Amino acid sequence: MTQPIYTEITASISELKKNPMAVVGAGEGFPIAVLNRNKPAFYCVPADVYEAMLECLEDQELARLVESRRSETGVPVNLDEL
Repeated sequence: MTQPIYTEITASISELKKNPMAVVGAGEGFPIAVLNRNKPAFYCVPADVYEAMLECLEDQELARLVESRRSETGVPVNLDEL
């Protein structure tokens, strides 16, 4: 069964074992599909790309939270009483 590969650069598990930093460097900042028996086992991404992905996911979650609370009625608050 074929499986899509979501990047242009691939490396084998053997290549990754031999020299992990060379494999990451070959990606030039882009994700690399690591293949096991010609099927993607996982994707290797540089740290800054991973951090950006996490920030994006967090932003999406916050947007969903805001949208779900948009219809709630507000509660009046007097700062002097706090």
